[in-house]
Amino acid sequence: MKQTSAATQSSWFGILGPAPDFPSLTQDMTADVVVVGAGIAGLTTAYLLLREGKKVIVLESGKLASGESGRTTAHLSNALDDRYTRLEHLFGEKGAQLAAESHSAAIDRIEQIIQEEKIDCDFSRLNGYLFLPEDGNPKELDKELKAAHRAGLTGVERLSDSPTQGFRTGECLLFPNQGQFHILKYLYGLAEAIGRFKGGRGQIFTNTHVAEVQGGSEASVTTANGHTVRAKAVVMATNTPVNDRVVIHTKQSSYRTYTIAARIPKGSVTKALYWDTPDPYHYIRLQEIAEGPRGGTPRYDLLIVGGEDHKVGQGDPELSLQRLEDWTRERFPMIQQIDYAWSGQVQEPSDSLGYAGRNPLDQDNVYIITGDSGHGMTHSTLGGIIITDLIQGRANPWADLYDPGRVTLRPASAYEFVKENLNVATEYTELLTGGDVSSIDEIEPGSGAVMRRGLTKLAVYRDPKGQTHECSAICPHLGCVVHWNGLESSWDCPCHGSRFDALGKLLIGPANQDLTSA
Repeated sequence: MKQTSAATQSSWFGILGPAPDFPSLTQDMTADVVVVGAGIAGLTTAYLLLREGKKVIVLESGKLASGESGRTTAHLSNALDDRYTRLEHLFGEKGAQLAAESHSAAIDRIEQIIQEEKIDCDFSRLNGYLFLPEDGNPKELDKELKAAHRAGLTGVERLSDSPTQGFRTGECLLFPNQGQFHILKYLYGLAEAIGRFKGGRGQIFTNTHVAEVQGGSEASVTTANGHTVRAKAVVMATNTPVNDRVVIHTKQSSYRTYTIAARIPKGSVTKALYWDTPDPYHYIRLQEIAEGPRGGTPRYDLLIVGGEDHKVGQGDPELSLQRLEDWTRERFPMIQQIDYAWSGQVQEPSDSLGYAGRNPLDQDNVYIITGDSGHGMTHSTLGGIIITDLIQGRANPWADLYDPGRVTLRPASAYEFVKENLNVATEYTELLTGGDVSSIDEIEPGSGAVMRRGLTKLAVYRDPKGQTHECSAICPHLGCVVHWNGLESSWDCPCHGSRFDALGKLLIGPANQDLTSA
C-alpha cells in the first residue's frame, strides 16, 4: 500500500495490509464536532466525544492512519523522552507529576477502550528499560530516578543490568507497567467502534482534504472540493496544525525519525521496551509475527528499532537510516534480515511537552493536538481526553499543563525557542543562493534537485525515465526553500517541516496546499 506521508512502508501496513475504505465527503453536512485527521489523535477524540452523546464527523485527506500514526513504533510509555529532571526544572514538581499522571492515564484509557470495544490489537503490558550509552554517566540515571519518584512513579527501580535475554542494557532504570500494541489493528477497531454508535452519530470520510477552517459561533470547515461541514467545534488532529500559520510553529520544530524492523528468531530477545539516553537516541520493541494476517502461532519476532532523528530537510536521510542499521546490527547479532525500513515525523516543543487545547489567537471553539515529542500514542490519547472535557465544559487537571497558549519562561525553554527560530531564520538565506545544480543534466534519473532560474528557485524532479517535472521550490507555508529527500523521494521544508511528493503534491503540513506549478 502506498501511504501518503512517504515512499517507504512501515511494518504495520506490511503485516496487516491496506486500511478499510471509507467514502469521500460529497455534500454539505452538520455535526456537533468536526475532527480533522483520522490518526490516533483524531479517532480517539471522536470516539470520546461520541461517548458523551455528540454527533461527530471525521475528515481525513488520505486514508485511515495514512499519516504519522501509521509510521509510529507504537510505544505506550510514561518514561518521557525529555526526562523528568528537565520537566521538573521547566514546570516544577507539580507539573512533572501531572505529566506522569496524564501519560499513565492515557495507557490506562487505551487499555480500557480495547477491553470495552473488544479490539484485538496485540496489546500487552510490559517493562521498559532506560539505559545509558557505553560512555554514559551513571549519575544521569540517579537524578532521573529521584525525579521520577517525585513525579509519582514510585515503581521505577535502578538496576545494575536488565534481567533480559538477547540484549542486556547495563545500568538502567526499570519503568514497570508500560504498554505496546499494533497501532493499525487498534485504529481499525476504533474506527469500527465509531461506526457502531446509534443513529449514525459517528461518520468518517477519507480522501477529503480540508482547505479552510473557520471558528466562531458558526464554526465550519470547507474541503478542497467545496463542501462545508458546520459544527459547534473544530478539532485539528493533523500532527501539526494546518490552520495555524505562525504561532504554534515558532514553539515547536519538526524532526524526521527513522525505523527498521528486523526479523529475529522467536523469543531470542525479551519482549520489553528499551530506550537509551544520548542525542540522537534509540528506542526498541518487539512484535510477534504469526501465521496468517490476523492470528495463529507466532513464527518469528520483528525487532523494531527507531531513532537517529534530525530536523526535517536538514539531515541526510540515507545516512541516518544506515547509522540506525549499523547501531542495531552491532547490538543484535541474531538478526536474520531487515524486512522494513521507514521514517516518520515528530514534533518537538521548545519546552518538552506537547499541546492539546484551544488554538492560540483563534476562536474558543477551535482546538489542536500537536507537539507529541516522540510520545504520539499517549499524547494523542490524553489530548483527546482534555479536548473532550473542554468541549463538555468540564475542568481537566492537565489542561493548563498542555495549554497551546502557555509561555514557559525558564532559561532552558527560552534557549531552545531562540535556537530553533534562529535555525529557521538561517534557512531563509537560501533564497539568495544558487541552486544544488546548474543544469538538469546534473540530476540523476529518479532524483531531484533545486535549481535557480532567474529570480526564483525551482524544485526539479527527474523521473526514472529521464523526464523532468518542475514546480516552485518555495514552500507555500512561509516561503522557505525546500530540500530534496532521496530516501522518501520528497521535497522537505527545513523551516517548519512541510513535505511534498516528487511532483509537488502536499504530504504533511503546516502547508495546506501543493507546491505551485513552475
